Amino acid sequence: MAPHDLSPPPRPERCELCGRAAPLTKHHLIPRALHGKARYRRRFDRAERLTAILWLCHPCHKQVHAVLGERELAEHYRSREALMAHPSIRSFVEWLATKPAGFRPKRPPRRR
Repeated sequence: MAPHDLSPPPRPERCELCGRAAPLTKHHLIPRALHGKARYRRRFDRAERLTAILWLCHPCHKQVHAVLGERELAEHYRSREALMAHPSIRSFVEWLATKPAGFRPKRPPRRR
């Protein structure tokens, strides 16, 4: 990617976690609330902060934020692989992947 290209990755047709066809939202792998913090400005260049994105369906996106805090996300879960390695996220995604398009869980479990 050229340094001046700050466009997010193209929107896929399916959620990048569960693989279901659904309306998608942008999940910033380095949470936007942390972009202005000196610690994250030093660690990640502007292009990486703005373009490190996964396209997720609403239930997967809600689950990620219900299970992990913003600092945890920025420090340890900055990739699809890292998110899928988290046991609570992996089990939710595997369960959700078996559900039909349009299915929305009632409420994700609370963060521990």
